[in-house]
Amino acid sequence: MFYIKNVVTLIHEQEMCNSCGICLTVCPRRVFQRSNRVVEIARRDACIECGACQRNCSQGAVTVRAGVGCASALINRMLGRKKACCVVDNG
Repeated sequence: MFYIKNVVTLIHEQEMCNSCGICLTVCPRRVFQRSNRVVEIARRDACIECGACQRNCSQGAVTVRAGVGCASALINRMLGRKKACCVVDNG
């Protein structure tokens, strides 16, 4: 399974980020990484738009349109609903 590239609504405003790392802790897909004491997006296309990072960011440095992307598609697909738009089987 893989995701369509460059469709994620995730935005990380580096200038607003205090590098507390809460996004590292709450992200289920390890989208963020710490590099030289700065938190940054490492795997943007792995984001499932669950919204955990945005809800937990005290600085408002992360925004994402939760519920519009892969997380919703995966849940709908597991429930047998059609139109799991961003998930493609590769096997």
